[in-house]
Amino acid sequence: MDLFAACKGFVSVVEEGGFAKAARSMGMATSSLTRQVNALETHLGTLLLNRSTRSVTLTDAGARYFEQAVRILEDLEEANRSVGEGEGPPRGLLRVSLPVAFARLHIAPAIPEFLRACPDIELDLFLSDGLVNLVEERVDLAVRIGSLTSSSLVARKLAPHRRVLCASPAYLEEHGTPHVLSDLAEHDCLTFSYSKGDQYWKFAGPSGRQSVRVKGRLRANNSEILRTAAIDGAGIILMPSWLIGADVEAGRLCRLLDEWEVNAGESGEGIHAVYLPSRRGSKKVKAFIDFLAQRFGSPPYWDSAAQT
Repeated sequence: MDLFAACKGFVSVVEEGGFAKAARSMGMATSSLTRQVNALETHLGTLLLNRSTRSVTLTDAGARYFEQAVRILEDLEEANRSVGEGEGPPRGLLRVSLPVAFARLHIAPAIPEFLRACPDIELDLFLSDGLVNLVEERVDLAVRIGSLTSSSLVARKLAPHRRVLCASPAYLEEHGTPHVLSDLAEHDCLTFSYSKGDQYWKFAGPSGRQSVRVKGRLRANNSEILRTAAIDGAGIILMPSWLIGADVEAGRLCRLLDEWEVNAGESGEGIHAVYLPSRRGSKKVKAFIDFLAQRFGSPPYWDSAAQT
């Protein structure tokens, strides 16, 4: 038995949802593929697939084996791609996962420039605010914002993740400007709806660390909705500088209580490019990360805009 071919056939059956479809995609007879997978199960001494006339599903053992098999095949494919790149320019398909709002504001405008600089790279962008599994989604590279949660990924910090307290001139004219942190409790604060309990904003400054309980009439699970509401005078927001930097620079929003840092000292905070260790030698991954780091700058251009 060709163990590699059988493993590849098994993965194809799972991904295609059946033997006949997988066999067509691999250009082989269904009976041949069936024998391969049967031989693999015999070799392993366990059943990987539950077969019926209508469907093929994974057993518990099959699910565990599938996860490892996909990773092995991906690692081998990446090794082949790395060798194939040789000494030439970076090339091939690059699948990238990006946060939605950040991608729209800071990556989408730069894509044409990257494609011109790397004409042999084909980009497949996958936008999601969820935590994408790089193995399952076959993603080469992801940009993640906040604290890193997985130590199994290789990470490169592209920029700091700073939050800014601000409100529109119209709101401040009508409701007054907060001068100390405790004043925030008396204002309409626009908050995220991820938490069902009390909302607290945390700061660090001249008097040490403090947290303030805030409230308001608008909550949302989308940062751009809260940003728009703040610009229109609905309340005070606490938002990342990459989202509101241009608004501060243009005078649509005014920074507040600058002597206080927001969520200061949280470990791992930042905007990172992350990828699997198997992609460490990938020239196309390095090319995209280097491009983003150079474009963002140090400090990033949105922090320069948001500074007073």
